[in-house]
Amino acid sequence: MKESQMPRVLLHICCGPCASYPVPWLREHGYAVMGYFYNPNIHPFTEYQKRREGLQSYADQVELKVIYDELYDPQNYFQQVAFRENIRCRFCYQMRLDRAAHIARRGNFDFFTTTLLVSKYQKHDLIRRIGEDMGEKYGVPFLYHDFREGFAETRIRSQEMGLYRQQYCGCLYSEMERYTPRRSQGS
Repeated sequence: MKESQMPRVLLHICCGPCASYPVPWLREHGYAVMGYFYNPNIHPFTEYQKRREGLQSYADQVELKVIYDELYDPQNYFQQVAFRENIRCRFCYQMRLDRAAHIARRGNFDFFTTTLLVSKYQKHDLIRRIGEDMGEKYGVPFLYHDFREGFAETRIRSQEMGLYRQQYCGCLYSEMERYTPRRSQGS
């Protein structure tokens, strides 16, 4: 089937390694894939730049076209999650999937989805529910697939491709959770 006849899917991408499984999977299943990088939650800015550059490297290697949203707005993210840090993921998913669905509608895509569905650390039921809600809001169906089946493969592929692989989800809070020493029970 010619790419022009394939259903078009906009893939929200958080980083190159996480894209390394969904992109080939979607292509193998008959979708024409366009990437979309929008991640105002990533902190600090130097981490944001590393992830963007990692995605650019991946995209170049697999000939993936990507829309890079120039709106890096961590202030908006922090305003959304302030005093709700324990449910911050909901706001983070909603910000990114709302924007992705909006872009998918503007670009006349048949579907949209996200690489967030690769990580075993993400809240899949919540991502799916928010994705479906955004799909209804914008009239572009959310394409759900549990990409966690390829999580281990993303590590291998990112090493083989020389991609920067981060050690935390992206936000300041996840960075703190990852690197703050845990107190022993005797302390």
